[in-house]
Amino acid sequence: MSGTRKLGKTTDQRLAMLRTQATDCILNGKIVTTEARAKEVKAIVDSIISLAIKEKDNFEEVEVKVIKAKLDSRGHKVTEKVTSKNGKEYLRVVKEETTEKRKKDMPSRLNARRKIMKKINKVENVDLPKKMFEEIAPKYENRVGGYTRIIKCVPRKGDNAEMAILELL
Repeated sequence: MSGTRKLGKTTDQRLAMLRTQATDCILNGKIVTTEARAKEVKAIVDSIISLAIKEKDNFEEVEVKVIKAKLDSRGHKVTEKVTSKNGKEYLRVVKEETTEKRKKDMPSRLNARRKIMKKINKVENVDLPKKMFEEIAPKYENRVGGYTRIIKCVPRKGDNAEMAILELL
């Protein structure tokens, strides 16, 4: 007997569907799906959140030397006229060197970030592991498990499948 439900799909289809639903649940806070799928996604989301809580403060601040384009008061790049070796003139962007403080993940947090990325899909314009560590993990840090709940709904019209809402608490 296997440890997970097959959900009437082949392995790759099932894993892709669960990964997509876990991503949507984390992004939107809740999803509406069938009861069996909700139970499977709940396990995935709870494990991701517990991993993020465990590793949320495991980083160090480091100063990094950064070379950026110099900006004027309006936010435009500052340029200067330069003459090349063969006598032609062109505009070159003026660069300035500064130092910035950045967060550097410790090895165990980096591993946790990779595990999270394995269980969810990549989303444009959103860094989901960063959202997990900085927004969701602090919200649940005093809680011991039970980060999601399943609320049963009326059966789906058409095939009468048991529906449920999976939401973050």
